[in-house]
Parts: sequence; structure tokens; C-alpha cells
Amino acid sequence: MNSSWLEVISKSTLFKGVAEEEIPRILDCLNSKVVDYKKNEYVALADEVFNGVGLVLNGEVAVIKENYSGSRTFLAVFKKGDLVGEIIAFYGENKWPATVLAQSDCTIMYIHPEKILDVCDKVCSSHKALISNMVRIISKKAFLLNRKVEYLTIKSMNGKLSKYLLEQYKKAGSSTFTIPLNREELADFLNVSRPSMSRELCKMRDSGIIDFYRESIRIINPVKLEEMLE
Repeated sequence: MNSSWLEVISKSTLFKGVAEEEIPRILDCLNSKVVDYKKNEYVALADEVFNGVGLVLNGEVAVIKENYSGSRTFLAVFKKGDLVGEIIAFYGENKWPATVLAQSDCTIMYIHPEKILDVCDKVCSSHKALISNMVRIISKKAFLLNRKVEYLTIKSMNGKLSKYLLEQYKKAGSSTFTIPLNREELADFLNVSRPSMSRELCKMRDSGIIDFYRESIRIINPVKLEEMLE
């Protein structure tokens, strides 16, 4: 196995607690499959048969919703080491609820969820760790989805932007950080128009609340951002 892939797998949340030397053996037990995709290639289409939980080994993918007119709403972006599809793995529908698009050339390793639950004959500690990790991952994702709903309850543009920027600020632990979405993707995520969002960001900059350059943001006045949420 590619040594760089092995490093990504060993550091992923799904394989937390699994010894690196054990990973090749357990991947063989799980019948894992590695697939390469080109930039802008569809990884999966909405309503297509679910092909397993995906671990991004390299590159980026986006989960999007497309309507009949062809417009897209970005739901999430996943990078190296992230899991895709784990929240629906045990739902029972066996279909992708949204479209997954390669944001760059990428490599994804697929694991069938049934293989994770089917404890091997040796009942090894590595497989037990995998099951425990999957339960934690799904629970965390459900929590994050609930937070996503919170954005829908915020009426104002600056309120939505303030909430998002404060979350990224706290996550980074620094006043300067890079957001994982470009302007178009962020507008889709917040369900607002890109021109209106750009104008609001400029207003925040001109008011001395933030500064920015492309996807890099510097929080100047976090207290004012907090006030805009009220």
C-alpha cells in the first residue's frame, strides 16, 4: 500500500486506536477498494446506489444538491482524511441522498458498512475499535447537522456570516485563519446570494470588524461579531 495513504488512514477518526501495522490486514478483512477521480468528475450522483463509506486519501470532494435548473447548493467540503457517506451508511435506503463532486483530482477508499459491523472471527481489538469509532463519528455528524439547521433560523445576512466566522475563529484558535470554502461555496452553504454576501463582508471590513484576502480571514473585533448574532 502507498505509504502516504497508510499515514492518512492511520490518522483518520475511523482508524483511531488501530496500530499502523495492523491496518493492511484489517483493510483486507474489510474488502476495501481504492478509486481515483479527476477534478469535476462525479464521485456519486443523488439516488445512485450507495457504494460504501468513503475515506478521502488525497484531494477534495464536495457534497452538493442540484435542482432541475442546474443550480447547486454546497452542503459540505471534505478533504484528505475526511469520511464521506458515514451518516447514511446504516440508514437502510442504500442510495446517495446528494451528489458528490471531485473538487480536485482525488483518491477515495471505500469500505462497505456491513463489513465494519461484521466482527472478524478473531474478535480482534482493532475491529472493536473500528466499531466504536464509527458510532462516535455518526453521533458527531448528527450533532453537526443539527448545528447546520441553526443557520436556517438566522434571518439576517450579517447574522449568518457572523456565526460562521466565529465558528471558524474558535475552531482555528487564532484570529487569522483560512476558511475551507471559496466565496461561491460559502454563499451556497449559507443559502444566500454571493453578491449580497460579498457586500456584507466588505461592510464588515470597512467597519473594522474583520479583514480578508481571498479565503484568508482576520478577526479584528470578535465582540462586535458576537453582537451581530443577537
